[in-house]
Amino acid sequence: MAFPIRLLLAFCSASVVLASPWKGSTYAGATSTAVFPPPSATDTSVDSYFPGPAEVGHAGPTPTGDEPMLVATAPVAPVKEDVYPLIDPVEVQSPVKKPSFDPVRSWGNLSPWFSVGNKWGIDADATVPSGCELTQVHLLHRHGARYPTSGSGPSQFSAKIHAAATSKSGFSASGPLDFLNTWTYKLGAELLTPFGRQQLFDLGIAFRVKYGHLLNGFTDLPVFRTTSEARMVDSALNFAAGFFGVQQYQDSYHQLIIIEDDGFNNTLSPWTTCPNANNDIENIGYLASGNWTPIYLKDTVPRLQRYLKGVELDASDVRSMQDLCAYETVALGYSAFCELFTEEEWKGYEYAFDLELWYSFGPGNPASAAQGIGYVQELVSRLTQIPLTEFSTSLNGTLDSSNVTFPLNQPIYVDATHDTVISVILVALNFTTMAANGPLPVDHIPKHQTYTGQHITPFASNLVGQVLSCPAKGKSQEKESYIRFLLNDGVVPLTGIAHCADSKNGLCLVEDFVQGMKQRIAEVDVDYDCYANYTAPWPDNIIDGRMHK
Repeated sequence: MAFPIRLLLAFCSASVVLASPWKGSTYAGATSTAVFPPPSATDTSVDSYFPGPAEVGHAGPTPTGDEPMLVATAPVAPVKEDVYPLIDPVEVQSPVKKPSFDPVRSWGNLSPWFSVGNKWGIDADATVPSGCELTQVHLLHRHGARYPTSGSGPSQFSAKIHAAATSKSGFSASGPLDFLNTWTYKLGAELLTPFGRQQLFDLGIAFRVKYGHLLNGFTDLPVFRTTSEARMVDSALNFAAGFFGVQQYQDSYHQLIIIEDDGFNNTLSPWTTCPNANNDIENIGYLASGNWTPIYLKDTVPRLQRYLKGVELDASDVRSMQDLCAYETVALGYSAFCELFTEEEWKGYEYAFDLELWYSFGPGNPASAAQGIGYVQELVSRLTQIPLTEFSTSLNGTLDSSNVTFPLNQPIYVDATHDTVISVILVALNFTTMAANGPLPVDHIPKHQTYTGQHITPFASNLVGQVLSCPAKGKSQEKESYIRFLLNDGVVPLTGIAHCADSKNGLCLVEDFVQGMKQRIAEVDVDYDCYANYTAPWPDNIIDGRMHK
């Protein structure tokens, strides 16, 4: 007799329940790792058996087509929506039709990037406005999805579970937490995950499709920049492989790797030369988030605790379980932790990230603008083609003063950085619409929340500055140079920038934008905001990333 699959599963499940006292295994919570290639596989004596494509030859026909320029030729811009090949938690619940709420888009800076539409208030996309011509593009992007930071909440939670599992009394989990009985910690630390590598490869491909025609304006190889951290280098190389091609990228550009470490000037990791970005002033966002976490999880902790014996949960543990949902998904493709939480709990989790970002690296931190202003100086130098001569911020005087490592004649600029750096740069640029409803309360989620981490700094977040030649106002035969910015495909209003007027397409005359940026550079006091001995105000009413004396 053939039983339906579900019935067989039910029998199997029942037999397990009868045989098991819900005792957690002694390896629960243990860390498991893998190493590839295996150490024994590094024999180079056989390398001669595997020549590369240049040695083998016989590549077949290789004629190249013309460069694509999708943003100038297509009627609409492409949008990024999927997280393939990850399992989106909503697909487990409803594989045919996605519900309106998607937890993946409530993971703050742990969310994979997606196109945000008109989130920033302008109903336009990346396509070049009618009558305009794209002449230059500036890309600032975050690294791809990574493992958790060393020693952070997820590994602490696994250590707590493993300590209970190996204790004399042990622990047991049941119901929705049953998986914890045999769960092990499979995450590394800080490095890109396979999905993170894919994100940057895909971003490189998409950027080539959108802006490839600008390569025709190069007379020398492009210089792209990143920092020295492993995930930063890997992100930059995966982007380049997608943009130039796997076989071509190593010979198609110069990759500048700037040291990311204490004492080294680097606009892509500016906190290393800003002391107030490494003390209690930087921590105010974490304090704000810490105040909010037990509020939004006050009912969640007891709800989950009843399924767990031998381990006492607190709000920090439960938030780490939410972290594990995000990190396991982007690293392993799926996480059982994702199914434990309600829509309201995910919205609370999202707001915890918003608070961290706002008060530690955003408009609410008094050292944010000072950290981001070095990149603004570089941007002005690139737009005006005037070399930098003063290096009193995070600028690197050695690299930024050289036309080899900091060229000023490129049609395409690409810089790789971190989420917190994108955030401080946005503050330095004075994109005020994102801060419209600040400062943020620490005990409830405000209505019409505009400052949301998953839209601003998700994994592979990308800020694109488009420089366009458009008809001059009232002079149909003359052209003027304009600039506009897109953050994760959403056009950003530039109305917070001095001299930039309101525009339905987000455009500002380059001349006016540069004047506004020079004014912003002058008003940001790096010496005071980064080096002075002051206490960040609380309540913190700062909304422009500066410490007002």
